[in-house]
Amino acid sequence: MANYCFGVDVGGTTVKLGCFDTEGTLLEKWEIPTRTENSGEAILPDVADSILAKMKERELTREDIIGVGVGAPGPIDGEGTVYNAVNLGWGTFSIKNRLQSLLNIPVEAGNDANVAALGEMWKGGGQGHKNLVAVTLGTGVGGGIIADGRILSGTTGAAGEIGHIHVMDGETEKCNCGNYGCLEQYTSATGIVRLAKRRLAQDDKPSVLRSNPNISAKAVFDAVKAGDELAAEVAERFGEILGKELANIAGVVNPEIFVIGGGVSKAGPVLLDYIQKNYIPYVFAGSRGALFALATLGNDAGIYGAAKMVLD
Repeated sequence: MANYCFGVDVGGTTVKLGCFDTEGTLLEKWEIPTRTENSGEAILPDVADSILAKMKERELTREDIIGVGVGAPGPIDGEGTVYNAVNLGWGTFSIKNRLQSLLNIPVEAGNDANVAALGEMWKGGGQGHKNLVAVTLGTGVGGGIIADGRILSGTTGAAGEIGHIHVMDGETEKCNCGNYGCLEQYTSATGIVRLAKRRLAQDDKPSVLRSNPNISAKAVFDAVKAGDELAAEVAERFGEILGKELANIAGVVNPEIFVIGGGVSKAGPVLLDYIQKNYIPYVFAGSRGALFALATLGNDAGIYGAAKMVLD
């Protein structure tokens, strides 16, 4: 009887892997390097070799394994096909079919942000809810949508790319995606720094941020907690932009809960306060009761979500 599964989270520098039982208990986790040279041709064979080695170590047969779930960057549709994962050097091909042929074990694959959202729903900040929007505030802004307990992938796996929703006309700086005025330009870690520098340039209002040559999102929220008025204005602007946009998203997917993760979320509950108070005035009444919570799985969300994919 199959009692185990593996979750795989493919990142640009490392691949995280986890061995789980069918109840979702993480039995062991480890990492291997992501070899992106030669169009990333070694990545999936390396994953397969690592899983097979772990099975041998644990004396597991293929009959003991329900399946292997994979989360990876880039658009990945519901059939496990990736459409150009630039960070890995991948073109368009079926992750599911290729890894399945290497392992002779069932495989499921999805976009890493969507898979992490599934992990937070299952064992993290969204536990107990089946309709969820996960928002990752890091160097960029990522998103994942879970509808009725399942990942919403869209036609080419690009659903949930909330960081590239247009929120600002007249922006002169280009987003990494090539467009102008994207959500992540104002609400990512780098976006918060952009807001802070622009606010500091407006006038000479005193702020501890003026003496900081390396302003960071953490520095902004630390200043907020210390009572710095200018930092609070920056946080308010951040919350206004993100809160309004989450209200718009709620009008489409009507979630039970928003789970906020990524490095910026380490600011803690104060972050949620600024988002939620700017969400309530703009959201349709039917979604006004949505909850807000911090993500709890950290860097393990991807392997948990990947495991959940094959257990469903």
